[in-house]
Amino acid sequence: MEHYTDVRSQSNRTRGLTHTSPLEVSLQAALDALGDPIRRRIVRELADVPDWTRACGTFSHLPVAKSTLSHHFSVLRNVGLLEQRDEGARRLNRLRQEEFDHRFPGLLALVLEEERQG
Repeated sequence: MEHYTDVRSQSNRTRGLTHTSPLEVSLQAALDALGDPIRRRIVRELADVPDWTRACGTFSHLPVAKSTLSHHFSVLRNVGLLEQRDEGARRLNRLRQEEFDHRFPGLLALVLEEERQG
């Protein structure tokens, strides 16, 4: 039997994720995170689907490199907008809309409305 020493198990991968509560985030950090058009698009796309149904890999249509996309997910997670969990080889996402709205009333609604106006 072969043994792979450099493969991380799912539990180790998940343990590496940190999720910030929106209550710990400053308005400036939230505005900085939402200032990027790619991050706003990720947020809008997640708002249109049920929780935990979109994996990170399903955002490959966005015009950025995979490493840049990973950075965008990290930024959104660090300001309390996203929660992520690993399911097998996929990392699934949940928009923390209710929690974020509680901390910053109306801010997320502006982001979600942007596409309809633009």
